[in-house]
Amino acid sequence: MPEYGYFLSCEEFGPAELVEQARMAEQAGFGSLWISDHYHPWNDAQGQSPFVWSVIGALSEAVSLPIETAVTCPTVRIHPAVVAQAAATSAVMTNGRFRLGVGSGEALNEHVLGHVWPPAHIRLEMLEESIQVMRRLFTGEEVNHHGPHYTVENARLYTVPDEPVPIDISGFGPAATALASRVGDGYITMTPDESMVEQFRKGGGAGKPVIGGTKVCYGVDRDECVRTVRKLWFNQFLPGEMAQILPSPSHFEQLEPLVTEDMVREKAECGDDVDEHVAALSAFADAGFDRVYVNQIGPDQRAFFDFYRTKVLPQLQQG
Repeated sequence: MPEYGYFLSCEEFGPAELVEQARMAEQAGFGSLWISDHYHPWNDAQGQSPFVWSVIGALSEAVSLPIETAVTCPTVRIHPAVVAQAAATSAVMTNGRFRLGVGSGEALNEHVLGHVWPPAHIRLEMLEESIQVMRRLFTGEEVNHHGPHYTVENARLYTVPDEPVPIDISGFGPAATALASRVGDGYITMTPDESMVEQFRKGGGAGKPVIGGTKVCYGVDRDECVRTVRKLWFNQFLPGEMAQILPSPSHFEQLEPLVTEDMVREKAECGDDVDEHVAALSAFADAGFDRVYVNQIGPDQRAFFDFYRTKVLPQLQQG
């Protein structure tokens, strides 16, 4: 039976709101936290994007739940040596309850310093090298590294946890999943795709956690929930590589007309039907996931946590 956690959205909420949601998640019975790592929101309607490492510091004092970034891109906007320091400090502050989720990133967040946004295969090369750098730094020893993408000279982390920070790798296609199975401590993906889980485990990920997440919109008015999802998160219904290559929120907003309410109604979990919420999360269990995170879209957070505490989580935990 998977563990169920709550997914904090830095794109949609400010720091104080995220900390309060984490408290409510712990009180509702969620077992851990995911938190997104963005420079921009996907669109202006979402309206937020706090610096994730500051928020994690606050979370470490507010709750006792394990925390993981979902996901950090340690390749372009922030050098992997700096991400390693942030992750190590987060692990110390949480008494070892921190995991670093990483991925190859999106232009939306990573091109902001004016660097060329590389093609996917180069981004995966950079990700693999960055993981090598970070793992060496997590030892607390001095690191010198001269690779094809990164240089590190005389770098040493003095504040490190007792055990190296686990690094889970996000993958939505065969190449990234293969990288996760080969070098990751776990695998992150956002769809309950049993074939990808099987690829990860057969490729070297046997015995390592498979972690997934989904977004829902709880509310008593299904149609209002559909409108909320379309307004705030239409981007998750866009096809192909748009999420990786579009450079700004305004570019995503230009594509909003492509997403209809009918598309949202068909593909997103909206409303207050307990069985539908249970089924949406149980799909991950059926596909072999070890941990599943759920995010509530929109402002009705307290009602969502009450609903999951009293109706949804008890059924999931019986399964």
